[in-house]
Order: sequence, then structure tokens, then C-alpha cells
Amino acid sequence: MKNFLDKLKLRHKKVLLIFLDVIFVNFFYGFAFLLLEQRNEINIWGFVLATCTYLFFFYVFKLYDSLWKFAGSYEFLNVIMANACATLTFNVLKIILLKQGLNFTRAVIFSLFTVTLTFSSRMFYRFLRRYMIFLQTKSMNSCLIPKKVMIIGAGYTGSLIIKEMLSNVHLGYSPQAVIDDNRSKWGSYINKVKVVGGRNQIRNYVKKENIEIIVIAIAKISQKEKVEIINICKETGCELKIIPAYNEILNDDVFLSKMRDVAVEDLLGRDTVQLDMEGISVYLENRVVLVTGGGGSIGSELCRQISKFKPKQLLVLDIYENNAYDLQNELKTLFPNLNLTVLIASIRDKKRLEAIFAKFKPEVVFHAAAHKHVPLMEESPGEAIKNNVFGTLNLVECADKHGVDRFVQISTDKAVNPTNVMGATKRICEMIIQAIDKTSETKFVAVRFGNVLGSNGSVIPLFKKQIAAGGPVTLTHKDITRFFMTIPEAAQLVLQAGAFAGGGEIFVLDMGKPVKIYDLASDLIKLSGFEPEKEVKIEITGLRPGEKLYEELLMDEEDLGKTKHEKIFIGQPADISFEKLKNKLGGVRLLLEAEDDEMVFAVVRDLVPTYCSRNGSSDEVIEKEIKEIIDTKQEAAVSML
Repeated sequence: MKNFLDKLKLRHKKVLLIFLDVIFVNFFYGFAFLLLEQRNEINIWGFVLATCTYLFFFYVFKLYDSLWKFAGSYEFLNVIMANACATLTFNVLKIILLKQGLNFTRAVIFSLFTVTLTFSSRMFYRFLRRYMIFLQTKSMNSCLIPKKVMIIGAGYTGSLIIKEMLSNVHLGYSPQAVIDDNRSKWGSYINKVKVVGGRNQIRNYVKKENIEIIVIAIAKISQKEKVEIINICKETGCELKIIPAYNEILNDDVFLSKMRDVAVEDLLGRDTVQLDMEGISVYLENRVVLVTGGGGSIGSELCRQISKFKPKQLLVLDIYENNAYDLQNELKTLFPNLNLTVLIASIRDKKRLEAIFAKFKPEVVFHAAAHKHVPLMEESPGEAIKNNVFGTLNLVECADKHGVDRFVQISTDKAVNPTNVMGATKRICEMIIQAIDKTSETKFVAVRFGNVLGSNGSVIPLFKKQIAAGGPVTLTHKDITRFFMTIPEAAQLVLQAGAFAGGGEIFVLDMGKPVKIYDLASDLIKLSGFEPEKEVKIEITGLRPGEKLYEELLMDEEDLGKTKHEKIFIGQPADISFEKLKNKLGGVRLLLEAEDDEMVFAVVRDLVPTYCSRNGSSDEVIEKEIKEIIDTKQEAAVSML
């Protein structure tokens, strides 16, 4: 039957419609005469003239080209106009060619019949198609029990979702009730689905109608209101779905395809970022832009956002080829005119970086490449320094040498009063940025922010895996808190901060209120349709090495200033000598060859006074060993000369 419908649609639709129109026009032309007992006026040429005239106007008004399965008021108006023009023309031609007078009553009756049947013949295909799909679905899914759905939002989007659900019964959705805070809509119906009340009725009707799925279908909604509705819905235990923003679905016929699960990001309650598009365009448009760590979470989103500003060339640098390859394919699809080059390289390899800067001459650099996993870096502190510190040093020296216009370092709140080596290395990177800016023509700045939801290494993917496995969900402390923002928001604010770069600043992003990880885990369990602690346990495992209960965004010595953007603040440039810092780092480079973790921690404490000491050997003993190693290395180097 499906093949029959496909062939009917693709090959025989026009032929079928023309055939039906010929029958209807001739039948009702004759019927109009018989109805008024005017048999003596019937002329065979009248039938021919009527047929030709009507078919001509049906063709002119493209009644044979419309997609009648989506027919609406526009198509109906088109049918009326085509019939009106055909009727008027036919009667004029009949007077001129057939020498017959005008019978107004007969003409009106004939016209009404043709309008009705012309539209009906086209609707016949639509009704037949739906009926065949219904029979096929009923046969294939005789055991399928549709899930009962509550729609939140009795507006345009909600009505479309209900219509799609009722039209596609094979998807297994059965809308039972509509919720809307607009009292004037209460008691009304949308496709026979009743608007039962406001959000205070959600819990009542979930129980009353045994609702299994709640769909939030309000395309234009504030973040605050969305969070309030989600918080009510997540207590019902129903599966939660949401329709994205209005501009994402405006031109899409299949609205249900846009429906997605409610995510933790929806609960953040953060408003959409407003950007100074002109200010960002000034330093990105028609420029060569390099993004290090371009395949990572933040790096890849930076690439997506930068691509919108039409750079002269986008250079994506990453050591991990799989992520870089995936991003390359994505950007080619989304931005077919983008001049894109993907470079596989390590920021540790200065010779490779020198060659890249000399060949491509980047004008703007976003440095997102780094080792970021706190517990892993506690076990391998030397690798954190080699990659984060010396990789950054390699990049800033290349940028300075090759005349880069501005250099934006991606930093972290873990750099403030760090308790782990990863955070300490990121603080050293900030110091490098601020120090070299004093002697360079390049504008070096850093942008500091907290955790991003959904990034590689964030708690959300881990929690989701644990929930899917039935639990338990593990977290290190019940009171641990973190700052969170979404990946797109972080990337957009980084681009905006780059536009404010004067040189030497540390820009601090507004992270909003800190979030308790325990509450985040509970919300994720509820959004997955389970009850925390009863159906999915939450297990406290204890703080990991180097982990804080809470993070900070500012050090004591930093004064927070405002920028033109309400979500971006600025710390004052620090007075750091690049030569002195570089000399210290030269000694650290020698120490790394000893593969002694205790010495690495001691060196980090020396470079970052705010870094909390790690238990182990005393600083005096370690400092003595450090001096001996450095002296030995330097003597060996001199003897080789």
C-alpha cells in the first residue's frame, strides 16, 4: 500500500486531479441545468467550453502543483479565486461563442458546486493518505499503547505540537491536557484537547490523567519562567521534553523533530548573552584566527562562533586528531565558504609552532589547549607544567615574535588560590600573559571562568552514565559547590572579552550563583524520571586530591572593574617581570627531567605563593635538593660548551 501511495503521489497525482476535475465540471454543469429544468438549453459545446475554461484557470492558479497534504486557508482561497475567474470567463465566452444568455441562479449554483468539489477532490488525497497511514500503523503497532502527554503552552507552538501528535499516531503520543497561565484560554480546546488550567494544575492533572510525558511548548519564554515550570514538572516523575527557541523551529515543517529532553542546562536560568557584534567583527572579520585546543569543548565552540564572523582563515590546532577531524567535517557542512585549515600539532613543540606562525601568520590567537583534569594532574604534575606552562610560553613567544594583534588565554577559577597543580599552572599562565604584555606590541589578555556544563571531564556526562547504569551517582562532598555556565555562553563571552582587550587584563566572567553539585545530581536524576536516594542512590566518596569545596573568581589583590558588558568584569594588570619569570621557568625546565613530583610541587609553591602547600617533605629539604639539581645541570651544560 505504501508503494501504491508513493507512486500515486509522484507520478499520477496531477493526472488523477485533472481526471476528477473533468468529471466534476461536466457532471455539475449538467446538474445545474437539470436542477432548474432547463433541458432545452443543454448544448454539448457548453460542456466542452466549461471543461476547457475551468482546467485552464486551475492550471493558471497552480492548483495542480500545491502540496495538498499541507493545504490550508491559502489553498482554499486559491480554489475560490480559480473558480470565480473560470465562472466569469465561461459565462462571457458562452454569451459570445454559444449565443446563450446568462442565467444568474444557474451560474451561482454551478460555481458553488465546482468550488466545493474542486477543493474536496484535492482533500480526497489527503484523507486517503491519512487513512492508509492509520491502517498501516494500526496493523504494525497493534500492541503499541500511546503515551499520555501533557502540553504546556496553549499558543501557536503548542497547537502545532498537538496537531503533529494527532497526525502521526505511529509515534505513540496521545495529548490529554493543555496547561496555560492565560485564564482566558481555560476551558477552550485545541484539536479536542482541553486547556485545563495554569501551572498550579500540573500536578493534579498528571495524577488525574496518568500523564507520562510533559512537553514544554512555549517558544518565547524567559529563563526565569522556564526554570519555574521545569521545577514544578520535575517533581511529577514524568518524562520531560521541551521545544527549543522560536527561531529554531519557525521554518521547519516537522515540529516534533525539534523536541528534545529537558537538560540540566535548562535549569541554570541564565539569560541569553547579548553581544556587541560590531565590536567583535572589528577584530575577527577578514582576519587569520588561530584556536589552540580547537577540538576540545571550549575550543570547538569558539571555532563555531568565530566562523560566523567570516574570518579570512580559521586555523584549528589540536594534538588529538579525532576531535579535530569531527570538527572539520562539522564546520565544512555549516560554513561551506569558510577558509578552514586543521593543524595537528602539540603546543609543547616550539619548532612546529614557529613553522605554523611563520607560514600562516595568525593575527588573533585563542589559546584553549591545556591539561584540565585535576585528579590526573595531581598524579602527573610534571606533565601539567610541560603542557600548560611551557606550552603557553611557547605560544606567547611565537605570538610576540610574529606580530599577532591580540592573544586571548582561556583560564579558570581554579587559578585563584589554587589547591591543585592544574589550577596553579593556569595561574602561572596568567602571570606569563601579564608579564609579556608589558614588553610586547601584542595585546595579551586572559579570560577566567568556572565550569562549563557538558564539557569534556565535567560531572554531567559521568552522572548520566551512572544513572543509566542504575546508580549510584557519586560525588565527593555533599556541600561542594561550583560555578557553571553553558559552553556557547562561555565561548560568546570569551569573544566579547577579546574585543575589550587593551593588554594585560584578566577578564572575569559573571558565573552567577554557585551551584551545589548534590542538587545538580538530584535534578539530573529527577529529569531522568527517577527519584533520588530511593530509585537512584547518591554516594559521597570524599574529596579528591587537590579538590576544593568551593571555587573563587578573584584573588585578594585583584580589584574588580566593570566593562561595557554586564557579564564581563576586569582584574587590574599585575606588575610581573617577564625576564625574571622566564629565568625561574628555565630552572623549572631542568627540574622536570628529575621526574620528582615533590620537587615539582615545591617549584609550583615558589612560583605561585597563593598555592596551598602539599603534604610531604619540608620546603627546606626540597629547596636544597632543587638547588643541587639546577647547579649540576648548569655545570654539565657549561662543560659541554
